[in-house]
Amino acid sequence: MDVGEIRRVGIVGAGQMGRGISQVVAAASYHVLLHDVDAHVSRQARERIAATLDGLVAKGRLTASEVAAMRERITVAPDLAEFSTADFVIEAVVEDEGAKLDTFRGLDRVCRPEVILTTNTSSISVTKLAGATARPAQVMGMHFMNPAPLMNLIELVRGLQTSEATFATVRTLAERLGKVPVEAADFPGFVVNRLLLPMINEAVYVLMEGKLRPDDVDAAMKLGANHPMGPLALADLIGLDICLAIMRVLHGKMGEDKYRPCPLLEKYVEAGWLGRKSGRGFYSYQ
Repeated sequence: MDVGEIRRVGIVGAGQMGRGISQVVAAASYHVLLHDVDAHVSRQARERIAATLDGLVAKGRLTASEVAAMRERITVAPDLAEFSTADFVIEAVVEDEGAKLDTFRGLDRVCRPEVILTTNTSSISVTKLAGATARPAQVMGMHFMNPAPLMNLIELVRGLQTSEATFATVRTLAERLGKVPVEAADFPGFVVNRLLLPMINEAVYVLMEGKLRPDDVDAAMKLGANHPMGPLALADLIGLDICLAIMRVLHGKMGEDKYRPCPLLEKYVEAGWLGRKSGRGFYSYQ
């Protein structure tokens, strides 16, 4: 499908990333179909997007009319079958291989044959996800950074069978969304998370082994490496459960101890201390 034929973008997964991607797509004047397996999450997502947009109006970054138009362009799709009307799809479900494979099988059944299916996975094999469909040439990775409305980068990841036409369409769409596309290889973690998550994991080891305060670790990296945000605060923003999931993929696929998740990271996730979204991570947000 040519990028000029894309009018309606289906987004599967209404969590933090799905909401952010929906806002980006709607801001670029595309219509959005937003679906989540949990209908309550889908409805709540639309409300949270609306609240975010209202905040941008209050700050003078958008006008009330611009926000009204964006909100009109976002529709909640309770049933995945409604994606039969989508011209392009971005999958943003939980970072779990089984869940993503099931999602791609479902999308392949309901979407028109010419529709491109993309994944926002941050670590899982695009080639394997494509293999769950009858259209592997029309599947590729489209990894947005978090938070999607603010971060400029999109990692474009070809699967083994991704066609040149698919890559060209996705690259052009990324640019029309106002993002900077960078190609990454289909290996665990791609570029950003292959470098970033081991650093975050190592920061958790430093915290655990040195019995330090999180703000001491973060201050050291901000002042010593000129990072705008410390690694532990960044982990809280990403979600500690997501950080752990990515480290487990890296460790499992690469088979090297340097990717072994820190036990303290595992304990925090077990406790439900997932970062900002749960109100508690390495820092308290309550």
